[in-house]
Amino acid sequence: MGLKYTAIQSALEIRHGYNISLRHLKRRIAELGGSRRTYTDLGVLVDFIRDQLQNLGQLHGYRWMFEKCCQHGLRVRKEDVRLILRELDPRGVTQRQAGRLRRRQYFSRGPNFIWHLDGYDKLKPYGICINGCIDGFSRKMIWLNAYTTNSDPRLIGGYYLEAVERLQGCPRVVRGDLGTENGRVAAFQRFLVPIQPDDTLNSYLEGASTANQRIEYWWGFLRRQCAEFWIAIFGELKDNGHLDGGFLDKSLIQFCCMGLVQDELDDTAQTWNAHTIRPSRNPNVPSGCPNIMYALPELYLVRDHLCPVQSEHLDVCRNECRFRKPIPCDKDVYSVCIDFMVELNLQLPGDPYQAVNLYMHLREAIKSVLQM
Repeated sequence: MGLKYTAIQSALEIRHGYNISLRHLKRRIAELGGSRRTYTDLGVLVDFIRDQLQNLGQLHGYRWMFEKCCQHGLRVRKEDVRLILRELDPRGVTQRQAGRLRRRQYFSRGPNFIWHLDGYDKLKPYGICINGCIDGFSRKMIWLNAYTTNSDPRLIGGYYLEAVERLQGCPRVVRGDLGTENGRVAAFQRFLVPIQPDDTLNSYLEGASTANQRIEYWWGFLRRQCAEFWIAIFGELKDNGHLDGGFLDKSLIQFCCMGLVQDELDDTAQTWNAHTIRPSRNPNVPSGCPNIMYALPELYLVRDHLCPVQSEHLDVCRNECRFRKPIPCDKDVYSVCIDFMVELNLQLPGDPYQAVNLYMHLREAIKSVLQM
């Protein structure tokens, strides 16, 4: 995970009751064969970065590429990553220079005090809808899901309920956008966290999407590190006349690409949650690793605001939800695609370019049958 010695020491003391000195911790890690000075061979690092640059890695700056290296088990220096990127991708380094917008100050009382949820529709024209939720204090991604719709309130409610069941509790407040798609989440949150007479803050807040700044900022990050790659791929298909936005083309994109998009979303969220957020000018916003800020709020002199829930209440909510199915598209299109894959000896894709090839083969085969 790339944790600092002080973070490991604090976790042992707070979560497991082991109070040991920093010197003793370093000695025990060394005795167990751990080391912070054994770095991955530069040739392996160059090969990894070159491979990343063939896909979504072409969007990453050196800090994010460094985090991805760490998440994939490589022990590297950030400076080495910066120099290698400058050598392998000089054009990309130049293009990633951008300014920053100053935003109003933000404040959250601790992890699980407020969750921000929203839908991301940049891939919606191609049949893929993304929905995410971020913890306001730690900036840890609670969920990041891709599916065929973002407008079904029962499905969004299912995302929320899955997170509540996984964490064994819900936040004190949920912040969503105006619109019917968050209706089930609002109802569940108000049901699970009823407001007391002396409470001054509702358990569900809603407002304009542009004011939901935590998740809105994260969508900009997602576009730079992940979505822009897929937008370019689908845009090229559209520009070349191979994607018309109709039912069949969207279903084929879902069949060929949904799993790969979800894998990339999982990887992006995991890397984000393990990276280090740099200090902010806002004194109310902590800096550090989202995973650490979320799991060890005591280090930041705040507490976890997770609200316990009763299992029978979750059962009531579950009956009002819809959950994602293993089939990523229309079931009839799915069956046809499977039949053609068997007939044409086609394989499921392992990367975006294989997915595009599969899409083209299936589209041509199906359209030829429809035109007969």
